[in-house]
Order: sequence, then structure tokens, then C-alpha cells
Amino acid sequence: MASTPTREVARRVFAREFNDASYTFKESDDDRAPVYVLLPTGQRANRVFLVGTLTETEDVGEDSEYWQGRVVDPNGDTFFMYAGQYQPDAASMLRELEPPAYVAVVGKPRTYETDEGEVNVSIRPESISKVDEATRDRWVVETAERTLDRVKRYKEADMEDPATDEYISMADEEYEQLSIENYRQSVVGALESLQDEQAEASAD
Repeated sequence: MASTPTREVARRVFAREFNDASYTFKESDDDRAPVYVLLPTGQRANRVFLVGTLTETEDVGEDSEYWQGRVVDPNGDTFFMYAGQYQPDAASMLRELEPPAYVAVVGKPRTYETDEGEVNVSIRPESISKVDEATRDRWVVETAERTLDRVKRYKEADMEDPATDEYISMADEEYEQLSIENYRQSVVGALESLQDEQAEASAD
């Protein structure tokens, strides 16, 4: 009897790193094998979990509804997500939500190449839910911790050692033009933004 595939862990990631994750791969030749994006910090992601501010929704479909949503993280970087007839729940949420609103999104990364040859990364949402500021703040702190853990593992890895984590080695090869320091800066920026917001709130 065939085993049921386990649901992949939804990775927490800030938009800057997510948008840089332009390399995709499969672990097997099976048509139904999951497609992963490779995060530049050296972790594969078949699903992502994000919480941010939904700033804009638009029906960009021509023949049928196809909704685009823009979600901004504390650094001001944008996640783009798209939902149509195959994601009816997510599409109806994008139709009904009034930006700006805090939202939590679980979805699958998708890459596509533009006419100019650039690779853009977006999310095909599985679920979208409206959340409060406290939920957003918790996501920021947890995503900061996970990102720093990945950066630390990457920096401590010996790329010459055959035993090095294969995804770290792959990221080193695929993203050699990117600086891992960018993602540590995303963490610093996100946490500082949170502190500024909290300071403003307590001053009011």
C-alpha cells in the first residue's frame, strides 16, 4: 500500500530572502514529487508561513477571477501571492479582505521567468486568515530566530567538507553572488521596526 506523503513543514522566512530564492528542484523524477525552492540560507522549502500587512488586492484575471495580493513584512519588503479557481478559499479571502489588514498565509512557493529572463518568486496560498498585531509580532520574532539559526549554520559550514549539509552546499553554489549578511540585516531591521512600533504605541 502506498504511503501517504507527509505535509511539508511551512518555513518562516522574511520577504527579502524569499524573493531571492529563485532556484527550484525536485528530490526525485516522480511527476508528483514536491517542488522545493532553495532558500539562500541553505534550507529547502516546499511550503512557507508568513504574517504581514496585506496592502493591496487586485483581480488581475482576464477570463476568470485571478487575485493578486501584496503582503509587506516589517522591512517594507513585499511577498506577492496569486489565487484563482484552484485556490477558491484563498481567492475569496483576497476578494473580501479590505487592506490594510494583518494576514497569516500558508502557501507554496512558485517561480516564473519574466520576458527579461529574471526569475520572480511568488506564493500560491493554501490558506489566508486575518490576524491581530500580536500574532504578527510573534511571527516576526520567531522568523528572526529561525533565520539567524540558518545564517549561523551556513556561516559555520565547511564547503570543502563532503559531509556538509547538501542544501547549504547547494545554496553556496546557486547563490554565490548573494551575501548571506543580507538576511541577518533583514532580521535586525525587522526587530528594530517592531521595537519602534511598540515604543510609539506606548508613547500614545
